Amino acid sequence: MKKLLLPTKTYRLNGRLWLETEDGRFLGIGRLELLQHIAELGSISKAAQAMGMSYKRAWDLVSSMNSQAATPLVSTQTGGAHGGGAVVTAAGHEAMEEFRAVQARFQEFMRTETSLLHG
Repeated sequence: MKKLLLPTKTYRLNGRLWLETEDGRFLGIGRLELLQHIAELGSISKAAQAMGMSYKRAWDLVSSMNSQAATPLVSTQTGGAHGGGAVVTAAGHEAMEEFRAVQARFQEFMRTETSLLHG
């Protein structure tokens, strides 16, 4: 393979990782963060607030992930002291773990390829 000759500036590869299905984007870093907040806070609305997004946007993202997953990643619950909550399911925790592992491999790939740009 021919080596790419670049000027003396330092370059690095940059990119975002998305897992997609035939229905569109399934899981990315932002959705992972939403799942983490839901797991920590037990609420979609509190997770949305913590991330500075509307509840509708968060709900749409959760609905999208749940509809594309073989098993829902988030389960909502009604009742309780504040009217309801949400939990990340076992499938949701597994998806988060798998995404983190893929993200780590992706970042390593980007570091390796960046080092090849500069010999």
